[in-house]
Amino acid sequence: MSALFNFQSLLLVILLLVCTCTYVRAVAPRLIDRNKEGFLGLFWMSARIGERLSPYVALACVAMAITLLVQ
Repeated sequence: MSALFNFQSLLLVILLLVCTCTYVRAVAPRLIDRNKEGFLGLFWMSARIGERLSPYVALACVAMAITLLVQ
């Protein structure tokens, strides 16, 4: 089943996108910062969300991990 039709999988994909973009921006900021507009700006926005809301993103990661382990 596609991640677009399963809500839990969609949340997992979004969470992984935010975490990955935040990590890449921490390691190589020029890679993310040069594309702030257009389709690739989605990665810049995801990195900003991960930086500014990091406690909530961490809680969401823990909650998703527990949910996946319980199932």
